[in-house]
Amino acid sequence: MPPYVLYPGIAWAVLTAVLIILLIYRSTLTMQEDEQLFLDDSASQMAAEQRELVAKVNKINPFVKILGATSGVGFLLLAGMMIYSGLNQVQ
Repeated sequence: MPPYVLYPGIAWAVLTAVLIILLIYRSTLTMQEDEQLFLDDSASQMAAEQRELVAKVNKINPFVKILGATSGVGFLLLAGMMIYSGLNQVQ
C-alpha cells in the first residue's frame, strides 16, 4: 500500500475508533434513560438524574454527527485513492 494511502487510512481508522467509542458511550447512557416517568415529590431525584442523562446525550450528539460525517467522507476518499492507485498499477 503506498504511503499516500497508508497515512490517511490510519487517520481514518483513529477517527472511526473514536466515533465507535462515542456511540458505545451514548448507548450506555440511553439504556439508563426511562421512556416514561411518573413524577411526584418523592421522585424528584429520579427526574434530576434523567435531566442529567439527557444533558449528557445532547452534549455528545454533535460530536457523533461530526465524526460520523468525517468518517464517511474519509472512507469515500480512501476508496477513491485505492481505486486510483489500483488503476495506475494496471499495465
